[in-house]
Amino acid sequence: MRSAATVLGIIHDRGSRGLPLEDVYRQLFNPDLFLLAYGRISRNAGAMTPGVTAETVDGMSWAKIGRIIDALRRETYRWTPVRRVYIEKKGSTKRRPLGVPTWSDKLLQEVMRLILEAYYEPQFSPASHGFRPARGCHTTLDEIYHRWAGTEWFVEGDIANCFDSLDHSVLGSILREKIHDNRFLRLIGNLLRAGYLEEWRHNATLSGSPQGSGLSPVLSNIYLDRLDRFVETTLLPTYNRGDRRRPNPAWRRLRDRAKRLEKAGYRGEADRLRREMKRIPCLDPMDPAYRRLRYIRYADDWLLGFSGPRSEAEEIKREVGAFLRDQLKLELSETKTLITHARSKAARFLGYEIAVLHNDRKRDRRGHRSLNGQIGLRVPPAVVRQKCARYLRHGEPMHRSELVHDSAFSIVAAYQREFRGVVAYYRRAYNLHRLNRLKWAMERSLTRTLALKLRTSVSRVYRRHRATLQTDRGPCVGLEIVVERDGGRRPLVARWGGITLARDTRAVLGDAPLRDCGPRTELERRLLANACELCGSPDDIEVHHVRALKDLRRKGRAARPYWVEIMAARQRKTLVTCRSCHAAIHAGRPVRHSPSNIVEDAGEPGAPNGARPVRGGADGKVPA
Repeated sequence: MRSAATVLGIIHDRGSRGLPLEDVYRQLFNPDLFLLAYGRISRNAGAMTPGVTAETVDGMSWAKIGRIIDALRRETYRWTPVRRVYIEKKGSTKRRPLGVPTWSDKLLQEVMRLILEAYYEPQFSPASHGFRPARGCHTTLDEIYHRWAGTEWFVEGDIANCFDSLDHSVLGSILREKIHDNRFLRLIGNLLRAGYLEEWRHNATLSGSPQGSGLSPVLSNIYLDRLDRFVETTLLPTYNRGDRRRPNPAWRRLRDRAKRLEKAGYRGEADRLRREMKRIPCLDPMDPAYRRLRYIRYADDWLLGFSGPRSEAEEIKREVGAFLRDQLKLELSETKTLITHARSKAARFLGYEIAVLHNDRKRDRRGHRSLNGQIGLRVPPAVVRQKCARYLRHGEPMHRSELVHDSAFSIVAAYQREFRGVVAYYRRAYNLHRLNRLKWAMERSLTRTLALKLRTSVSRVYRRHRATLQTDRGPCVGLEIVVERDGGRRPLVARWGGITLARDTRAVLGDAPLRDCGPRTELERRLLANACELCGSPDDIEVHHVRALKDLRRKGRAARPYWVEIMAARQRKTLVTCRSCHAAIHAGRPVRHSPSNIVEDAGEPGAPNGARPVRGGADGKVPA
């Protein structure tokens, strides 16, 4: 049986050469692909969330992989309807539906996603940046910032209910062009038609790719790749012409006249004409022989930048709308698909405001206007207001009552994490200093939350926890909480402050997906060791999962079970067990183990980050 890396490498090679994908269904019988998929999604936040059944990642085993593969061999695998829940839409009072699949469905979808992404990734357009390896929001913005100078019009595109409106027949025809395996195509079709349960009533899915499905991102990219190709093969060749704008006749007349006056000795009049030259462009903005159209897409949001008259920008918008309607059976949102003048207004894309800058006074060392026509990225004022609203009440910073029951260390760490995330995303904005308002609101809210938690005043919080923080840009004043630990271990430190608001045009947000293949994860190696980490048995191996390490904390003075001590000592949310030990854990019974046994990392003997030796008594518990 080939390794997962070999299988995905072969599939990737066929995709890069444009060869059809044949007999791919057989690859679903490879347990190594399932092991790779398990290592990728086992830590996801929803891994412990049940779908319409009680099945979760807890209890994962080779036997479960074998049952899925056996059903696939006999073509009897049936997708379970997803459990539909509704979550709040970011920045809106509306809620969007989210499907929660069962764990077996999540695992199989991840295997299929690995295969589809390996094949289609080398064929996708470079203008597509959403849900792709080594790409993300910041690579999209980097492309606009460095390559879209001189844009006059932005066409902001938004597809109405894109993920819910993908036509199954159109998607099937797109997949059949490259995938010549009816069993694999039938498996995808059955997934799309599996339906969902809402209030325990079954509903059919006649269109769309279910949100919450691991396959939805790659299927949407395959679907919308048709839009990318239409723009690149039809619109760009049609609307791109000319190598460079011709010189502006008005600017040239002034230049020639200034030269003649200076030569004749009228230096003052020549200087006046040169000052007038600096107020008009040197190149003709209305040159009929020059046009530039640029395109970029992130998921279902796309943006066009056009240099030319507005009438042609409107024509481009109509052509894109007609293609989406006629070929992909999608509709543009009329309220969100806008044509924006780049120098007088800003387009909204990926949470940024994007505008073309203009300032005749900004000069480089040679005296040339260096700013005009350049792309400017900025933080929208509405974003600052929205972020601040969480920490304000009637315009004044207030405590957050939902955090009062956490430790002071956790409260400071939570505020720092939230502020760091916002700053990291908007690091490319030239008006990043606007987030000083957010920093002020968050710091006042933090100190009031700590004051309520510690039953003291805000001034005493400052006196007790004020500290000088050392940063890359020098020392600064902030707040610091230190938690000492026993056993000679380094203390835990939570800080507020020390995050610079300096702009960085090269900042990259780490939102790219994880690697597809490569060295096995620690969890994969432990499962491959095929040994219970409690009793050493090699029979019926399963993996016990917990949602979070805080669930292992000691409550009261009661002794913790042996298995809890093992997981807490290793700082892991997983424990490889045999079936009998796993059943004992869930039943609250003592687990089997030798009193003198020292449990080490399975598959990683002598690993420096392994567990500390933990010894238990005959009752299966370790003294507190």
